Amino acid sequence: MSERTLFAAQRLSALLLGPLVLVHLALILYAVQDGLTASEILSRTRGSAGWAFFYGLFVLAAAVHAPIGLRNVLAEWTPLPPRAAGILAALFAALLLVLGARAVLAVVVPA
Repeated sequence: MSERTLFAAQRLSALLLGPLVLVHLALILYAVQDGLTASEILSRTRGSAGWAFFYGLFVLAAAVHAPIGLRNVLAEWTPLPPRAAGILAALFAALLLVLGARAVLAVVVPA
């Protein structure tokens, strides 16, 4: 991918992540304030297409945003060639996607 495309992808994913993070933090505060247990939270999220969409979008945005930044840091701050930095960043993106998808499934798929 070109630098321009990566730049645009990172900025667009940041536009998504901003509100997603704020909603996620508000939900955490709500749950903690109301003293909800893990089982009570899961009972509210199980089988919910809305939560699956929300957190699925969160995972996708993070899996785009973070690896691009990591690629840039590796390319600028290490002796790695740009191609190696890109490969490591792509592997990190895949890891984020897999782990994030597992987490979303654990929260929304009925046990």
